[in-house]
Order: sequence, then C-alpha cells, then structure tokens
Amino acid sequence: MHYNVGGADRVGRLIVGVALIALNLFGILSGTLATIAWVVAAIAIVTGLIRFCPANSLFGINTCHSAD
Repeated sequence: MHYNVGGADRVGRLIVGVALIALNLFGILSGTLATIAWVVAAIAIVTGLIRFCPANSLFGINTCHSAD
C-alpha cells in the first residue's frame, strides 16, 4: 500500500480523533453534532493508523516524506 499520511499529519489525526471521542464521552457534544464528531473521529483515527487517506490521494496530497 502506498502511504500518503506522514508523521505530523498522522499524530494530528490521532489527537483530533481522541479529542472528539473524549468530547462525546464527557457529554460535551450531543445530538447531531455528537454523531458527526463520532464519524469524524473514526475517520481521523483509522486514516492515522493505516497512514493512508483517500481524500489526500484524490487531491494529490502526500505528507509522507519516505518512499514507502
């Protein structure tokens, strides 16, 4: 698989994902906003873990500096 999510981008995605989950778990978000936050958190965490983002690929963005 061709990676397109690099170091800082990856860490940022994971932090945003965990933060959104925390906001939901502590009850700070509710209703439709909470549902949207769950979806965004899941996408951010998954793309951070697998180091591939379809949106980055679509727009030609590559934050991964290595050739792996």
